[in-house]
Amino acid sequence: MKLNGAQIVYECLRHEGVDTVFGYPGGVVIPLYDELPNYPDIHHILVRHEQGAAHAADGYARATGKTGVAFATSGPGATNLVTGIATAFADSIPTVFFTGQVVRSGIGTDFFQEVDITGITLPVTKHNYLVLDVRDLAKTIKEAFYIASSGRPGPVLIDIPKDVFTDACDFSYPDNVDLQGYKPTVKGNPYQIKKAAALIAKSQKPVIVAGNGVIGSNSAELLKELAEKTQMPVVTTLLGKGAFPEDNELSFGMLGMHGTAWGNKAVLESDLLVAIGMRFDDRATSKLTGFAPNAKVIHIDVDPAEIGKNVKVDVPIVGNIKQVLLVLNEETAEAKHDEWINTLKGWKKQYFVDYDSSEKLLPQYILHNLSRLTDGNPIIVTGVGQHQMWAAMDITHKYPRHFISSGGLGTMGFDTPAAMGVKAGCPHKEVISITGDGSLQMTIQEFGTIMQEQLGIKIFLFNNNYLGMVRQWQDLFYNRRYVATPLANPDFGKIAEAYNIPSIKVEKKADVEAAIIKALSTKGPFLIDFHVEREENVFPMIPPGAALCDTLINREEGY
Repeated sequence: MKLNGAQIVYECLRHEGVDTVFGYPGGVVIPLYDELPNYPDIHHILVRHEQGAAHAADGYARATGKTGVAFATSGPGATNLVTGIATAFADSIPTVFFTGQVVRSGIGTDFFQEVDITGITLPVTKHNYLVLDVRDLAKTIKEAFYIASSGRPGPVLIDIPKDVFTDACDFSYPDNVDLQGYKPTVKGNPYQIKKAAALIAKSQKPVIVAGNGVIGSNSAELLKELAEKTQMPVVTTLLGKGAFPEDNELSFGMLGMHGTAWGNKAVLESDLLVAIGMRFDDRATSKLTGFAPNAKVIHIDVDPAEIGKNVKVDVPIVGNIKQVLLVLNEETAEAKHDEWINTLKGWKKQYFVDYDSSEKLLPQYILHNLSRLTDGNPIIVTGVGQHQMWAAMDITHKYPRHFISSGGLGTMGFDTPAAMGVKAGCPHKEVISITGDGSLQMTIQEFGTIMQEQLGIKIFLFNNNYLGMVRQWQDLFYNRRYVATPLANPDFGKIAEAYNIPSIKVEKKADVEAAIIKALSTKGPFLIDFHVEREENVFPMIPPGAALCDTLINREEGY
């Protein structure tokens, strides 16, 4: 069957089960878009900026577990993807990006809208390709999807010159991939797994630290089985939210800079850490010399490069999390740690802060009400900043793939386009985008996509007229010199109205519940503009350069 390059792209997407693509057309990808009507089973969502396409593909992948796909043209279209590609790379999200390139004869001549996008994205992709022969296209796409979704997932970019889209060749899709030098380890070493089981059996104060790898490998049920069989308490990283149900008595919240005081203390006092699918990044560990100083460490991860990179590991296990946990759960004996669990529960009572009793309109109160009214069922998507930390801490997260956020790169503006991708991938799920007035305005043009696609996203805006997290650091560490952080904001309700998105403004605590109910009961998109307390800070917090033992419960108090 003879097909041109553009047709080959779509046939390959069909073979990979792709049903949704996010993109923005341009000159060199017109041949690709010209073939799109011939593939009605592939739904193209037109974004308003290529960064939005990248974040939407990312959100789609996080929520569905499938590989997200985005299109962009050459030059500025391709470079506009870079922030979104880097976001997916930092959080190990399976995505494939197709960019157009100038005609082959123009490469290297400073042709109009030419840019070396493979060179630019080399540090932030798992792999990338420049396809110079249409006969290589199907094989390349097959490899790209395999690389993106296998081992430690990540973004792959395929750059295709305009004349490769129009060239034709016989088409056949490869049945399998055999890449020399790329053989991800799937099964963990049996001897190491037995050593891990023996350490767990000896431990008196163990803690499981669950990360994004548990979610990405669809291993949440196996994690729950391990925790309950051994009565080990569980804390999660930011991106591990939902890997373990937070209404379970063994859950003790999030670890790290803005982790729960009791979760941080549990790690600090532990004699064994079972780290699963996490990478000991600085936001989780804080000062390494003060991180779990008395604990042996078992580290399970699919990427051998992460093991021992930041924290000394006593039992390293390389392999797919699901495959490792299947064996570890068989090898591990039942155990009880009642005294240890009761100690953690005591810390939880000791360090609990009641934000709901305040007369002020606090973000924590809003999120507690949202959590109560929805019982953990919506998918929560956040931007980056204070609202992100409040959404992580003040909602009870019960299910994997229900907390979607930019972790490693910390990308402001992630919220709206990522929520679009989530809603496109999970149309029957309630999707709530929690954002701040700074983050929202990074990608607010995507309201146009929400309008055109009629995506029923509920947007909860925490509006405090500040770049809140930067202001918080200025407050605590820079003598309250609020330089370049106050915001003069527009009327967000009027902006929403211009895009046919209904909205409501909330300025009083008494109006919160009714506003949430109204938003959730409205068909289609809805914006709530919450005018929250302007200088509310996120606590707990570990100051920069400090250790877990330096966790601040509020402005004045540590442990």
